[in-house]
Amino acid sequence: MNKIKLMSHLVAGYPTNELALEAARALIRGGADILEIQLPFSDPSADGQAIQTACTQVLSRHYRTQDGLRFIEQIHSEFPKIPIYIMSYGSLIYTPGVAAFCKKAASVGVKGMIIPDLPFDFDEGLTQACKANGMINIPVAAPSMSSERLYKLSHAGFPYIYAALRTGITGSDTKIDAGTLDFLKKVSEGGSKVYGGFGISNGEQAKALESSVEAIVAGSVFVRIITENHNDPKKLAAAVEAKARELTGF
Repeated sequence: MNKIKLMSHLVAGYPTNELALEAARALIRGGADILEIQLPFSDPSADGQAIQTACTQVLSRHYRTQDGLRFIEQIHSEFPKIPIYIMSYGSLIYTPGVAAFCKKAASVGVKGMIIPDLPFDFDEGLTQACKANGMINIPVAAPSMSSERLYKLSHAGFPYIYAALRTGITGSDTKIDAGTLDFLKKVSEGGSKVYGGFGISNGEQAKALESSVEAIVAGSVFVRIITENHNDPKKLAAAVEAKARELTGF
């Protein structure tokens, strides 16, 4: 059986920097190909309860964007061949200046940006700033998009598109059906490779998506595992690695 490519999601600093780093190591041992690292945000509108709670806990320690970037730099120094994408929200990118933020992100090893609330055609210069710093902007496609808008996005020339597999927020289980696969076909019809996520938590879902995406994306499932095992680092690492292996078939 072929290994399924996995982009795994972590909240920077959750529940501590040390445990988050252990989780990252476990994900990579379990076969994760890409790390999507979320910079904690006070109102993560695309995220469900697990990730919102994680963000709130990290922010309660007065964790700042620069702390998240240092965390990313630490992971990159240990795993330089693993692509790291930042996932966050527009205000964190816009406040320091999009160009300045992208320059800093690239300097710590970031290879791409996923900013759900910056539309692909009104992105405050994010795509251009990414290109200028050797990164890629990965816009988000959703099933709620009109056919015309989805066509425009899929033919806009982005190397990768993140396909949210259902409307709403992350975390709840997603049923992979004919409608899901048809949506993914439309997202990719312009030649972009597709990352598919939102509610992916088991190997059965991963296998159903394998032929339609470049990589599956899983986040809330790992955040829940980390939350459940935060008092036992060894158990946390073992559970994270086991789930990654289930999803990837690694």
